[in-house]
Amino acid sequence: MSQDTATTHDAEEDARNSQLKYWLNGKIVAREDAVVSIYDSGFMLGDGMWEGLRLYDGVWAFFDDHMDRLFGSCKAVSLEIGMSRDEVLHALKALAHANGMHTDVHCRLMVTRGVKVKPFQHPSLSRSGPTVAIIMEHSRPAERVQERGIRLATVPQVRGLPMSQDAKYNSHSKLNCVIACLQAEQAGAEEGLMLDPHGFVNTTNACNFFIVKKGEVWTSTGDYCMNGVTRQKVIDLCRENGIPVFERNNSLFDAYAADEAFLTGTFGAQTPVAEIDGKPIGNGSAGPVTRRIRALYKELIAAHVAERHALR
Repeated sequence: MSQDTATTHDAEEDARNSQLKYWLNGKIVAREDAVVSIYDSGFMLGDGMWEGLRLYDGVWAFFDDHMDRLFGSCKAVSLEIGMSRDEVLHALKALAHANGMHTDVHCRLMVTRGVKVKPFQHPSLSRSGPTVAIIMEHSRPAERVQERGIRLATVPQVRGLPMSQDAKYNSHSKLNCVIACLQAEQAGAEEGLMLDPHGFVNTTNACNFFIVKKGEVWTSTGDYCMNGVTRQKVIDLCRENGIPVFERNNSLFDAYAADEAFLTGTFGAQTPVAEIDGKPIGNGSAGPVTRRIRALYKELIAAHVAERHALR
């Protein structure tokens, strides 16, 4: 990827990532042993759920919120994790310790329905219990992306039909988002801006989407987008700090005319949007409201970390 191309998940290079250990089904293993069967339902069908978490000063930020989403999603699709929340937390701590990790760490926790006895769709063919895997990397968001922002292109791929695949499932089945990403790249952008089933602005292929208009913060209704943990934290911070915030239908007309736009996600927190469909947004970098929200979010993380340390 060239220096002129970016994604919201671009990270600064870290040599420590060449010697990592991983969690797989209760064991901490080397990279060469972190493998799953070709019969695994996650590999074969995308039948699984995942969470992205971030480690700040020894604390997995907003762990309970992430577990609410993970356990809720798994319950909705009758997928037994085989671990309690405390056991998940213990696994995260054990792997972080094995890797010598304390802060600026990103984790992907994955749960699938497990290994199938035959290569077919029916869930009853997964009989050996779930597969649980954890990847952790030393990972700091790339500063150049946080400053110059992301270029978006509106894509034809729609996200959010709850009767087909509800976007609130953080599922392994991400093909619709992969297609959106490809469509954006083919349009000369870096991420796809996806509309909802009614044509209103929804989300990108990887993050939740916000605009700022005359000091007001707008985002989608939430009916058709991922129920992002960072998204909700931003909405809460705006309400608590006198920043007008609205969950409402908004169109590309509103997005193009925005003073600022930014994306939210566990990895990048708040990433500015530089342009949409070739049209510059604001001055093409993080605007004053985005910067204020970013500062409030950093304060929230610091307070959350201090609170968790105090309870130990």
